[in-house]
Amino acid sequence: MPEGDTVFRQAAVLHAALGGKVLTSSDFRVPSYATVDLSGRTVERVIARGKHLLMQFGDLTVQSHLKMEGTWHVYPRDEQGGRPRWRRPAHTARCVLRTRDQEAVGFSLGELSVLSPAEETERLAHLGPDLLGPDWDAAEATRRLLSAPQRSIGVALLDQRNLAGVGNVFRSEICFLAGILPTRPVAEVANLARVIELSEKLLTVNRLRIRRCTTANPTAGPPYWVYGRGGKPCMRCGTRVRKSELGEAELRKAAVADRVIYFCPSCQS
Repeated sequence: MPEGDTVFRQAAVLHAALGGKVLTSSDFRVPSYATVDLSGRTVERVIARGKHLLMQFGDLTVQSHLKMEGTWHVYPRDEQGGRPRWRRPAHTARCVLRTRDQEAVGFSLGELSVLSPAEETERLAHLGPDLLGPDWDAAEATRRLLSAPQRSIGVALLDQRNLAGVGNVFRSEICFLAGILPTRPVAEVANLARVIELSEKLLTVNRLRIRRCTTANPTAGPPYWVYGRGGKPCMRCGTRVRKSELGEAELRKAAVADRVIYFCPSCQS
């Protein structure tokens, strides 16, 4: 599931492949931008902003959001300019950007837009401090979380207006490591600073990992403490991990967009 760490990593790969290079062709496979031609333009930089991926060309930006299944792949092109073999079905490609020696393909993108600088600013204006960005501001993230004190912490963490980059996996893991139930109101989270610290730490340590991990060992064993472990013993206390659709109505409410929340009823309170 793409979250801020995944988008950061993909932006780094795309920047290494395309940054400073001139596009030889572009192919936007969405009706709104089917006629857009970026050939001859130079990719200035590729960056992540929360869960948004931005390819900046100076006077315009190609903005994409991976949502649940999106991804970008980079393929080397041979000297004859032959098409490389893609690792995903061609019908799922939404954007193809080519340079002389590289081909970047966006598959199953949840969002794809070509924006002016003003439109880019407007599109991202709602985002809170970026956990992996140069503007990360823990104090501002705290202020935003506390602006809705009765909101469940599990819902508040997923709201990109509070802090940008946390998704469903990290939301469950942050609450577990902080020892709080995702249903606890923000105002009743005594260790809110710890929650924010964990959010920044988990995304930072995972931003360049191929295998995301919140436990001690990124190369072996279960990668998560509770996420995806519904019905299995908690790795700390042995109590069976629960997920929200098996819990109370408030937990089901906290599962935004039908995404489940995993938690240990013994380790979290």
